[in-house]
Amino acid sequence: MNTEDRFDDLLTERLRADAPREAPSRLLDATMSRIADTPQRGRRRLGGPAGRLFATAAVLLLAVLAGTQLAGLIGRPAGTGPSPSASVVPSASATPSSPTPAASSSPATAPTWTATGSMIEARRGHTATLLPAGKVLIVGGADSSGGLLATAELFDPISGSSTATGSMTTPRTIQTATLLPDGRVLVAGGADSIGEISVHAVASAELYDPSSGSWTATGNMIEARTFHTATFLPDGKVLVAGGNIGGPGSDAVASAELYDPSSGSWTATGNMVEARINHTATLLPDGKVLVVGGSGSQGPQLASAELYDPSSGSWTATGNMNGVHNGHTATLLPDGEVLVVGGNSSGGPLASAELYDPGSGSWTPTGNMIEARINHTATLLPDGKVLVVGGNSSGGPLASAELYDPSSESWTATGNMNGVRAGHTATLLPDGKVLVVGGGTSSGTLASAELYDPGSGS
Repeated sequence: MNTEDRFDDLLTERLRADAPREAPSRLLDATMSRIADTPQRGRRRLGGPAGRLFATAAVLLLAVLAGTQLAGLIGRPAGTGPSPSASVVPSASATPSSPTPAASSSPATAPTWTATGSMIEARRGHTATLLPAGKVLIVGGADSSGGLLATAELFDPISGSSTATGSMTTPRTIQTATLLPDGRVLVAGGADSIGEISVHAVASAELYDPSSGSWTATGNMIEARTFHTATFLPDGKVLVAGGNIGGPGSDAVASAELYDPSSGSWTATGNMVEARINHTATLLPDGKVLVVGGSGSQGPQLASAELYDPSSGSWTATGNMNGVHNGHTATLLPDGEVLVVGGNSSGGPLASAELYDPGSGSWTPTGNMIEARINHTATLLPDGKVLVVGGNSSGGPLASAELYDPSSESWTATGNMNGVRAGHTATLLPDGKVLVVGGGTSSGTLASAELYDPGSGS
């Protein structure tokens, strides 16, 4: 029995666990065509609350292996650390004023998507990290046969080509990747194998050195975990929170730990208020970390949110969202608010979006997306708008993209990608374009990449 066959059963069980399930079933049919011919009734079900929670985690992993990656993004792939679109909003005095440019006589150009060079290997469940030199490090994930990858490659946006770089010491998917101040990249956790009814989460972590193109093992996490988040903190440490430890019947965890690059070691910090997987983590301008939604212990999808304070190492509950969001994105806006978009509820993919105000700790609904979607990407553009791309609807993977304008709290369609994809990564490049790489369709895994150019008319 191959990887997809084993996880077909787990995904079907999860889709049948709670009613209504018509929309997720259509998503399943679109994501893995072989399931369209598989009977949905009379299949075994994992028993008990822990079984339901594990089934949730297994569903999320299968979603990645079938072309849908987690999308807990903060204007870039989650946990990628410092980037040209810094998460911390500078004060007005930090940015020198400049003369208003003269009006251009050139006509406005429309946003466009352009195919660029393909990766060396097709991947889904990978990470993509913008390096200081301008290249993008693409790491791990699963290939077109469902095998897990240790390989890595560097994509050069200037030449549009990808070259192999050193391989990790461990193959893994659904890991986190965090850019450190010295230019190295910390890859932590993820799954290194897939069993009959379980995934095997790992505690190992390793560092990529761009100067040598090589990987070296660093200290192991205290707990093995996948579906976790990793957030670079202002003091230079990395906060890893939540996730699933893998194995039959395994549950979500509330634990969190800190990685210190200077010592290469991990230390425990305060536990979250709620155990959760498939959540998002967003660094706020005041240095606290907002953790939102996901799925909790024993399986329920969550509307709750909480704040981590690095000064005390403690977590406190903050306002609940207006609805549950699982497999959503979270993007820090220039005004300090956090935009949470889409994801999944018991009824299927969501079009809803909400805004978190750190000043009041409250959530307010904002305009709905044009299309409901889960496992999409969300990228903060230099003009302050948010680009949401691809993902899965109840009918399958999408090629569509749309822009959120914080000033009007509205969404407008922008150019479609050249093909459908879900489980991809989206990386903001120094020139303001967005590189979308890999992911999958309902029929397979992609090596292709394309560039979004906002143009002057976005």
